[in-house]
Amino acid sequence: MHGPMKGISVTLRFTPHLIAAVRTMSSTTVPPSPALLQPLNVPYRLLLGPGPSNVPPRIQAAGAQQVIGHMHPEMFQIMDDIKKGIQYAFQTQNPLTIAVSGSGHCAMETALFNVVEKGDVVLIGVKGIWGERAADIAERIGAEVHLLTKPPGEAFTLKDVEKGLSEHKPSLFFITHGESSSGVVQPLDGFGELCHRYNCLLLVDSVASLGGAPIFMDKQGIDILYSGSQKVLNAPPGTAPISFSEAASKKMFSRKTKPPSLYVDMSWLANYWGCDGKPRTYHHTGPITNFFTLREGLAILAEKELRLPTVTTVSVPVGYEWKDIITYLMKNHSIEITGGLGPSAGKVFRIGLMGYNSTQANVDRVLDALRDALKHCPKSKI
Repeated sequence: MHGPMKGISVTLRFTPHLIAAVRTMSSTTVPPSPALLQPLNVPYRLLLGPGPSNVPPRIQAAGAQQVIGHMHPEMFQIMDDIKKGIQYAFQTQNPLTIAVSGSGHCAMETALFNVVEKGDVVLIGVKGIWGERAADIAERIGAEVHLLTKPPGEAFTLKDVEKGLSEHKPSLFFITHGESSSGVVQPLDGFGELCHRYNCLLLVDSVASLGGAPIFMDKQGIDILYSGSQKVLNAPPGTAPISFSEAASKKMFSRKTKPPSLYVDMSWLANYWGCDGKPRTYHHTGPITNFFTLREGLAILAEKELRLPTVTTVSVPVGYEWKDIITYLMKNHSIEITGGLGPSAGKVFRIGLMGYNSTQANVDRVLDALRDALKHCPKSKI
């Protein structure tokens, strides 16, 4: 075969291996799915559950941008913007502030995997499913886990926590700020100071509350704080802001053993996010498009200073089956709300009004839809 440039001749020799490869590609035994040969069709839904929330046009536009290389200087600038946006949202000056490439669950594991070692004593505040998840992760690490429990719908007091700290002497105390499974916002004032008095780090989950309920990482003495992108920030799921105080960083980087996960090892991630003052090196391919959308979600938060309650829980009316009402709203009104989670399962509805969805029109729409559902859904006569 002769090339297009004059005077240059290129000869291709087809070896048996190459011919076999070509023949294999042209004679598939598994045909493509007919569905994949059709255009993607995503129906519109008003997402008034506890997350994800609807994505505003500005963030959709960010997600439509062409990708760039994950190690390009322009990408690093966007990551720096994200870091500053998280510092504003968290109200912290912590240098070690990043976004994990994963969901809020991934951030929970990042926090626990890096700060907790086998044999460490950990106290977990459980008032819903997220405390249960944190306890599960800590147990998998091999920590000595103690539970501080409250019934769903209640919050911990300083007296409750001090009793647990005094009894168990933990190195870490976990608590959920916005417990979306029961709809409770946990007051945090005084908790950091109390934990530090007992030489204990304070770890706070703010996945469902960040941007909707006030939280001040530095002023409240929070050592590790994490959240998610898909709630009030209105970005797609897949990135999770997290920040570590100086005390948390010191414990993390003086551990005796490596974290059980390379993917969320903060010694690597700190470098990838430019937090250690060294040239950035490859750790993993970050979710570039998700970083674009997270950056815009944080920018909108900074511009509008959103501070609204996020998830409202409503008791299921007596005599009604919760699944019937949720199904009716989706089928007849294209509205998503969800049922309870964990200890609140089957007892409540969870209605999310977060960021872009926090409008009077959406409140009226979901109330009208609920009235309609109560008229048409069967009610038990028992």
